[in-house]
Amino acid sequence: MLDAVVVGAGPNGLTAAVELARRGFSVAVFEARETVGGGARTEELTLPGFRHDPCSAAHPLGANSPAFKAMPLGRYGLEWLHHDLPMAHPFLDGTAAVLSRSVAETAASFGPRDAGTYRRLVAPFTGRWDTLARDFMSLPLTALPRAPVTLARFGLVGLPPSTWLMRRFRDDRARTLFAGLVAHVMGPLEGFASGAVGLVFALAAHAGGWPVARGGSQSISDALTAYLKDLGGTVHTDYEVKRLDDLPPARAYVFDTSPAALSRIAGFGRYYERYRYGPGVFKIDYALDGPVPWAAKEARRAGTVQIGANTAEIGAALHASSREGRAPDAPFLITVQPSVVDPSRAPNGKQVFWAYGHVPNGWTGDLTDAIERQLERFAPGFRDRVLARATAGPPEVAARNANYVGGDIACGAASGLQLMLRPKLSLFPYSTPHPAVFICSSATPPGPGVHGMSGHNAAKAVWRMLRQS
Repeated sequence: MLDAVVVGAGPNGLTAAVELARRGFSVAVFEARETVGGGARTEELTLPGFRHDPCSAAHPLGANSPAFKAMPLGRYGLEWLHHDLPMAHPFLDGTAAVLSRSVAETAASFGPRDAGTYRRLVAPFTGRWDTLARDFMSLPLTALPRAPVTLARFGLVGLPPSTWLMRRFRDDRARTLFAGLVAHVMGPLEGFASGAVGLVFALAAHAGGWPVARGGSQSISDALTAYLKDLGGTVHTDYEVKRLDDLPPARAYVFDTSPAALSRIAGFGRYYERYRYGPGVFKIDYALDGPVPWAAKEARRAGTVQIGANTAEIGAALHASSREGRAPDAPFLITVQPSVVDPSRAPNGKQVFWAYGHVPNGWTGDLTDAIERQLERFAPGFRDRVLARATAGPPEVAARNANYVGGDIACGAASGLQLMLRPKLSLFPYSTPHPAVFICSSATPPGPGVHGMSGHNAAKAVWRMLRQS
C-alpha cells in the first residue's frame, strides 16, 4: 500500500508529492492529461518552432516561492530568466509606469507627487520578503509567524479594499498600475483584502522579479517531476480518475483538482456547493514577425505589460466581467512577451506573445477584436506583426484544464472572504469530509499562482496525519 496518492500533476500536486517523498513517504501521482504541468505547460499552439505557455507565463510568485526555494530545482533544469523590467504599464501618451526590481526606479515612474508615497508604502517590507512570504502563505494554525509585527503591518495595509490604499496616491499613474496588479486575480478593486493582492505582486517584483522559465513554464513542472522521481516517487499520465476506486490503495489521497471535481470523484455530494467560481478569461497566443511595437519604450523591455488606459477603465472592465455578466468593451489585458529574454521560444527574429482579458464565467463569445483594438492603442501596427494566433475562450480554457471551471484560471473566485478563506470557512482548509482525502489545488490557501504553496501546505496536513496513524 502506498502512503499517498496525488491526483493532478499541476504545480501544487507535484509540490505536495515532492514534500511527502522528501520525508520518506511512498508517493504516486496520477494525471489525466498526456503530460504533467496543469497550468504550467508549454506547447506549440500556433506554428512550428513557436513555443507558447497555454496558461501561466511570468512567475513572480514562483521565483519567490518559499516552497520552490527549498528545492534544488535548478539541478533539474529550471532556470529563471529576467527581463530588464519585471512589468510595465503604458499610457496613451506614450509614457509608462513601471514595476522594477528597484524601488527607486518604480517610484520615479509614478512622478514626483507619488514617488515618496510609494517608497513609504513598501519601506516596512523591503528586504523582508522571505519572512513575510512564509508567514503570509503558510498553513494556518500550524506555525507561529516568524515576524508577527511585519505581518500585522502588512495586514493593516492589505486587508482593506485596494481603493482605500490607492487613495494615498495623488495622480492616476500610480493608481492605474496598482489597479492592474489587483486585477491579476480577477476580483473587483473594492473587494476585501484586494490591497494585499497588489502589494504582494509589487513586493515580489522588488524581491526577486517577475521572471519567465527558460524554455517555457513546462520547465517548472518538468523539474518538479524529475526531482520527485529521484526521490522515489512515480508519475502516471493519461490516467483519468473518475472515482476513488480508480486509484490504488493508499493511506492518503491528495487532490490537485477543483472542489467540484473532488466532490464528484469522492462522492461528497453538495459539500462544496457554496464555493464560487469567478470570471473566465479569453486568451490569445500569438506568433509574431518581430517584437510588439509598443509606443512606450519601457514596455519593450518588460516581461509583463498591463494594458488599461486608467483606473476607471480597469475598474469598468472588471465590473463588466464579474458583476454585469458581459464582456468589457475595453478589456483590461495582461500580456507577456517571454521571447524578449528567451530567444529559444521562437525562430530567429520572431516572437511569441500572450494576452488575455477577463470575461464572464462560461462566456462563449469572441473577444479577439476587442483585445486587438486595445493592443493597437498602445502598440500601433501590432496586427501587422501577427503571423498566427491561437484563441481560447472559457470553454476551450476549461477543456484544456479541468480545474478552470468556466474558464476561471484562479480555480475559484478570488474575491470577498473567498480570497483568503477557501474552499470553505474552515480552520483546516486542506481537509475534507473523508479523513484520508485532502485537497491541495489553488482552491486552497494561499490561492492562485504557480508557487506550489497550496501543495506544500496540504502536504504538511497529510504527513501529520500519516505520522499519527
